[in-house]
Amino acid sequence: MSRAEAKAGGPAVGEPEAAAGHTGGPSGTAGAGGPAAAVAVRAPRPLWTLGLFRSELVTVFRRRRTMALCAVLAGVPLLVGIAVRIETRGGGSVGGDRGNGPAFIEQVSNNGLFLTFAGLAATLPFFLPMAVGVVAGDAIAGEASGGTLRYLLVAPAGRTRLLIAKYVSVLVFCLAATLVAAVSALVVGFALFPVGDVTTLSGTTLSLPEGMLRALLIALLVAASLVGIAALGLFVSTLTDSGIGAMATTVGLLITVQIVDSFPQLHAIQPYLFTHYWLSFADLLRDPVTWTGIGKNLGLQAMYAAVFGSAAWARFTSRDITA
Repeated sequence: MSRAEAKAGGPAVGEPEAAAGHTGGPSGTAGAGGPAAAVAVRAPRPLWTLGLFRSELVTVFRRRRTMALCAVLAGVPLLVGIAVRIETRGGGSVGGDRGNGPAFIEQVSNNGLFLTFAGLAATLPFFLPMAVGVVAGDAIAGEASGGTLRYLLVAPAGRTRLLIAKYVSVLVFCLAATLVAAVSALVVGFALFPVGDVTTLSGTTLSLPEGMLRALLIALLVAASLVGIAALGLFVSTLTDSGIGAMATTVGLLITVQIVDSFPQLHAIQPYLFTHYWLSFADLLRDPVTWTGIGKNLGLQAMYAAVFGSAAWARFTSRDITA
């Protein structure tokens, strides 16, 4: 249901829709004394509707803020590729000592496909989750601050259906944002550097098609790594009517978790932080693939999605909507 359709009117916010034309009597007849009339009773709507999802998806991707975030994500691999190209044009090495710069940066000059891995490693710690945090934090609070949330909740939208549509649209943005960064890095890598067989972290060699398949799997894994921050941002969005406040809080929590994850003294709690296993996607470049870290990452993201998704549902379905 689009925002224009929601504003057309309906029952009170959060209440189930009434059957159209129902005026009394257990059999659904007209008023006393009148002939019986067939009354069309609206069938219960499913929890998920394609129209509502489509409306939310269009709303997310047509915003200028979303376009600007995608432009930044596409620009980061471009800048990394140009920097590596300039630094290695005279036969020099990248970053001087080993370990400087994003992961895989040293292999970029030998194989442009590695710019995809380096670009994702450069955007994942901050740029990608920040973009997701902005979109997720604005999901509910932005509607409230804009005065459209109350109209969206008019039946037959429903709070649960709306929340599901919001979260799924954020998850689609996670995938789209990751693919934007990956495709940008792939194009720049192929344009600026030689491309060939991929040497894995285990020392074995993969053909170029196999390497590109691994790159696609890595992009999907990076997108899945953002599920936790998406659920956290959605929960924060249900706590306030300020879109800017929700976005700032989500990004602030992201930075705080990143800082906590960097202190060795806090190693006891770090495995429970949603950022801890983000770079486990590098295990897909081993032969054979090491699945331990990847499995822990996916399990942790699922746990965050379940906990904060449930918290968002409990908060959103019980709060008073005034905007």
